[in-house]
Amino acid sequence: MRVPPYWLVIPAAGSGQRFGATLPKQYQRLAGQTVLEHALCAFLGDDRLLGAVVALPADDRHFATLPLARHERLHVVVGGATRADSVRSALSRVGEMAVGDPWVLVHDAARPLVSHAEIDALLAALVDARAPAAEGALLAVPVADTLKRCNVEGEVHETVDRQALWRAMTPQAFRYSKLHLALDTAYREGRTVTDESSAIEALGIRPRVVAGDPSNLKITEASDLGLAELILQARLGSDQPINK
Repeated sequence: MRVPPYWLVIPAAGSGQRFGATLPKQYQRLAGQTVLEHALCAFLGDDRLLGAVVALPADDRHFATLPLARHERLHVVVGGATRADSVRSALSRVGEMAVGDPWVLVHDAARPLVSHAEIDALLAALVDARAPAAEGALLAVPVADTLKRCNVEGEVHETVDRQALWRAMTPQAFRYSKLHLALDTAYREGRTVTDESSAIEALGIRPRVVAGDPSNLKITEASDLGLAELILQARLGSDQPINK
């Protein structure tokens, strides 16, 4: 089974207000590199990568100082006010460079712990001969906690069956043309898009879920950096490269 080549899009134009620091969370230091560098390094060493586009704020002054900013397969665009706007901007750049209708992987700038094994599994799901042809796939993990639906006063209304629930992660993989159409349609209709899969689903497409690693966490709060540091230390202690 030959896994497909792909383009990578990373929206990194957010201010990270919830993080509570003057420096955006993607530029926080983690094991000697920034969070964004860790997020990118898992892909930049992959021979299947055709190119990567990072969407940055118009006034970004940090990215150009990173050593990998000069990587030959890395391109930069100005992002937008929302995640979807940033992905749309990056996709426009991909459309200028790509040939045909390639697969595009979208990955969070604040997910520094994605592994090569997860990327391999995601790409393999796109061409799995044992299953119907996939129109997209995303990493996710089954919901493990008991879920409660509450009213506005915070009182429990019901316990939600978690059996078929998954927590979406990144990367998420879709054909360029389908993702472009999905995000443009959401923009025209004024719909909020929290991840690319939700935009694709609105077209009637059912992406395939690929089991990810729970350690592929997203840096949202300052405390997440400490946990990510511990995970990286554990990987180094097991003599495995950081992004594997």
